[in-house]
Amino acid sequence: MKTYKKLARTISARNNCIKSNNQVWFEKHQDTIDSIMSNALSGSGFDSGTTIIHELEKNQITFETSYHHMNENGMYDGWTDHTVKVVPDLQFDFILKISGKNRNDIKDYIYQVFEEWLNSEYPG
Repeated sequence: MKTYKKLARTISARNNCIKSNNQVWFEKHQDTIDSIMSNALSGSGFDSGTTIIHELEKNQITFETSYHHMNENGMYDGWTDHTVKVVPDLQFDFILKISGKNRNDIKDYIYQVFEEWLNSEYPG
């Protein structure tokens, strides 16, 4: 199963546990979400990691991340902050909407790496 589907289904199941007050399964689903997020983008420029900020709001998942930019001399020279919305799409399964400054065309790169991670097979 693709990572984005596993994440969405697990968040939905966890949210149902909140409604039904099922603490045991809530914790199991939360553990799965934490496991998925432990493999989210971190390092290689995403030095502050990636977190979920809105879970299945309007059938979307929104992540928050930052990118640590380097100059032509290989020295770090600043950050850009971004939100990445995963939006359902009938033709392409999902599309990504990325906010934040597009310094050095970073949004194209962010799109690529998020798309690759979300489309990867969840090992479980």
